[in-house]
Amino acid sequence: MDTEKPFVDIRHAQKSYGSLEVLKDISLKVNRGEIVAIIGPSGSGKSTLLRAINDLDPLTGGEVWLEDVQVNKTLPHRQYEKHINHVRQNIGMVFQHFNLFPHLNVRENITLAPRMLKGLTVDEANTLAEEQLDKVGMLERIDYYPSQLSGGQKQRVAIARALAMKPKVMLFDEATSALDPELVEEVNLVMKKLAEEHMTMIIVTHEMGFAESVCDRVLFMDQGVVVEEGPPSVIFRNPENERTKNFLRKHLASNKE
Repeated sequence: MDTEKPFVDIRHAQKSYGSLEVLKDISLKVNRGEIVAIIGPSGSGKSTLLRAINDLDPLTGGEVWLEDVQVNKTLPHRQYEKHINHVRQNIGMVFQHFNLFPHLNVRENITLAPRMLKGLTVDEANTLAEEQLDKVGMLERIDYYPSQLSGGQKQRVAIARALAMKPKVMLFDEATSALDPELVEEVNLVMKKLAEEHMTMIIVTHEMGFAESVCDRVLFMDQGVVVEEGPPSVIFRNPENERTKNFLRKHLASNKE
């Protein structure tokens, strides 16, 4: 793993909504092939930080870099639109709520962006869709509509759709939190498979067992700052900060109820 030059580089990220400061001078470097989990209580700024990486939630201050390209450039509107559309083709994102187009079937949901943004032919896009659906175990559902799928199946299609753009990094924003408990594991298995392929991933999650078993590094956020970070073995088994200890204690207690 290249430790000389970070693949994703967040520098002094700050985000405010009026007087409410959601992110407070956060810096984060992620290497190529690294899998980073971000955990913490609701309202801690986790999703805001994740969405800042592709400028879906623009920062008030600070910079985000993907390799040698600054994501959040200040440009005239037309130039910015062209810039950010190009950048976002390299950043796959999977949301809590699948965001599939209900009027399109699975094949059409996946082939739309590669055809429109990358100029693939129908045959090329179909081949790509089949490859990605096979990877997430959904090839047999290629002609189904979202209304015919379970929540876990929809999320696996959403992952395949993101992968079809051949992104350099994948962002997961609580990808399993809207799912029934019995459907969580099927999505986690797909994410584990991506981890085995050394896909660079940044994952906001409340699944502590998943974060501990899959991720290289865990960040604990609270009140807009990174309170503590380190390998999962340290964060989950021997955290130093009292806020981290309290969060994990409460999370463990709520899971036992």
